[in-house]
Amino acid sequence: MLVAFSVAPLGSGESVSDAVADAVRIVRASGLPNRTSAMFTEIEGEWDEVMDVVRRATDAVVAHGHRVSLVLKADIRPGHSGEIDGKVARLEERLAD
Repeated sequence: MLVAFSVAPLGSGESVSDAVADAVRIVRASGLPNRTSAMFTEIEGEWDEVMDVVRRATDAVVAHGHRVSLVLKADIRPGHSGEIDGKVARLEERLAD
């Protein structure tokens, strides 16, 4: 399972960097394959382990505001792993043609 998610506090001011950093620390400490871009963090693993990390990252953000926004997109493809890099590699191959 590959999940892209974004979590941020609402009502905590203009910058959410501290809250997002707390969430990303949890993702990185999970040991699951992950990457963070300007708007989303991607994480790959089995359903229960990925959703546990997303829940804990969301819980960390709750401390920064009175409300939290969570956006999540999942690619559920049983029997496949390494897709966090594989999908991008296949795209780059096609772009190089």
